[in-house]
Parts: sequence; C-alpha cells; structure tokens
Amino acid sequence: MYLEIITPDKTLFSAEVKSIKLPGLDGSFGILNRHAPLIASLKKGTVKVVDAANNTENFKINGGVVEMLDNKVILLAE
Repeated sequence: MYLEIITPDKTLFSAEVKSIKLPGLDGSFGILNRHAPLIASLKKGTVKVVDAANNTENFKINGGVVEMLDNKVILLAE
C-alpha cells in the first residue's frame, strides 16, 4: 500500500509500506495491505511505519486524521 504523511509545512513521508501503527483517539490500531476503507482521528503519539524493505521509521505527531481508500493511506498530521 502507498502512504503519504503530510503536515501543513511539507510532506514528511511518501512511499510503499507494509504496515502502519497509529495512535487513534480510542487506542492504537494498525493498517495492513488491502485494509478496508476508513477515516479516523488521531491523538498525539508515534506513527510506526514498516516500509517495503522491512525498515521501521517512527514519526511523532500531535494529532491528525488518517484516510485509507483504494490501498492508499493519507495521514494529515499536526
């Protein structure tokens, strides 16, 4: 699946990934390839991304919104 992490200033990340772990308002949750469509609000925390080469990257966010549609994830982060 393709992930874009976008802030008001710039695009932080844009690449194919295997999995994403997100800090949801009601608890953390994960998104894998071919996940069902969703929109969710995020709280302050860490977004953990595992890319296609099995490298892990962590991004600190202060909240935001994530959308999964057609195997593309867009994360609008503060």
